[in-house]
Amino acid sequence: MKYDKEEKYILDALESGKLQLSKPSKMEIEAIKTAADNTFKKDRRITIRLYDHDLIGIQKKAMEMGIPYQTLISGLIHRYIEGELIIKTVIEGR
Repeated sequence: MKYDKEEKYILDALESGKLQLSKPSKMEIEAIKTAADNTFKKDRRITIRLYDHDLIGIQKKAMEMGIPYQTLISGLIHRYIEGELIIKTVIEGR
């Protein structure tokens, strides 16, 4: 496995004993569990209409990724809302 500089630095520090892992508290574990539960909790169902070729394209991409196409669509929407995806607009003449 190839590591970037930061990952290599952390791994080296851990292996040399300069960095030691601490056990998370019960409170931290509960907070992590709650965050994980909330991350995967989907509580709304929607219906959307897509062009047939768009749906086929999404299904192909999802199959390449090994995930259900609904999961891909949901993930794309989530990433857009969180600001991780940016829509590029093309203005003619510029």
